[in-house]
Formats: sequence, C-alpha cells, structure tokens
Amino acid sequence: MKLINNAIAHFNTITEHRRLVRQYCFMAGLYVQGLLHDLSKYSPTEFLVGVKYYQGDRSPNNAEREDKGVTLAWLHHKGRNKHHLEYWIDYSLEQDDHAMAGMRMPRCYVVEMFCDRIAACKVYQGSAYTDASPYKYYEKGKGRYMLHPETKRLLERLLRMLMVRGEDYTFRYIRRRVLHNDLLYTIRHFFRMEG
Repeated sequence: MKLINNAIAHFNTITEHRRLVRQYCFMAGLYVQGLLHDLSKYSPTEFLVGVKYYQGDRSPNNAEREDKGVTLAWLHHKGRNKHHLEYWIDYSLEQDDHAMAGMRMPRCYVVEMFCDRIAACKVYQGSAYTDASPYKYYEKGKGRYMLHPETKRLLERLLRMLMVRGEDYTFRYIRRRVLHNDLLYTIRHFFRMEG
C-alpha cells in the first residue's frame, strides 16, 4: 500500500513541478521547452526510484544517494536534460590540464534552469516559498557548482532580480533582454548542441 501511495504522490509531485515549469517557460517564450521539460522523470529509470525514495519535501534522488552512495536516476536525468548545469560539464580545452569545467550554456537553457529552480522551490517549500527562495537555495550550493562564468553571471542576475523585483519584472526582462523575444534564437538553440 505504501508503494502505491508513494507512486501517486510522486506522480503528482513531478506533474505539478512540470506544470509550474511549463507556466514559467511560457512566460519566457520557451514553449517547446516548457512542453518537453523533465519528461524523462516518467521513464522507469527515474520514476521507480522516485517512488521507492519518495518523501515529499525533497528530491528522492538525495535519498537514493544517501542509501546507495550514487543516484542512478540523477545520472540518467542530467544526461538527458539540457537545462541542468551538469549536462554541460566537459573537459576544458582552455586549461592546461584539461580539467573538468562548466561549458557555456545557451541562454534558453539557462532560462529553463531558472524556471526549474523556481518550480522546485515552490513544490518542496509550499506556503513557505518567497521570491528569495530560489536565490537562497542556489547560494547554499554555489561553491560546488561547475558553471561557466557567463552562465553563472546570467543565472545569478536572474535569481537576484526575482528576489528583488519579483516574477513579472524578471520574466519581462527575460523576454526583452535575455531572449530578445527572438523565437528563431530559441528554436535554433533548442535543436543544436553548441551555444
């Protein structure tokens, strides 16, 4: 019975998360990305782990990581979803030792990552959510992130703007200044890998 309840609750959680991301992506003008966001969460590789480790107030991937030392669901997810900064980690040709580094993310994926962070905070924090929540969550993990400097600047600018100016102002800024209301830019970068 617990597994059935977890399955229903996990399905509802990821579906609500996707609904919120879709809403925010649409506000930014990223319609295709909004529709396709996180569909891999419904795959058996990710969904079954979500059911097994469902808690409701944090990602089941954290619980799988604590239990097994690794989360196969997360490895699957980050390798298929370009809005995750981890998707863009590669060997750097700019460093002599070719160390791993964050590559520059196309702006449309930085914006989707921004939308994803808002939605995740809203889903997991519920009524405790404020426009400062995504920035505060980012700040807690900031030292561990491998982000290209340009990607980092844009993400931090958007998170701070949300905290200070709110959603309406921030999404207007995204449409006008980040994506330039440029549908062709968004389509072009959605269907190719390079920035």
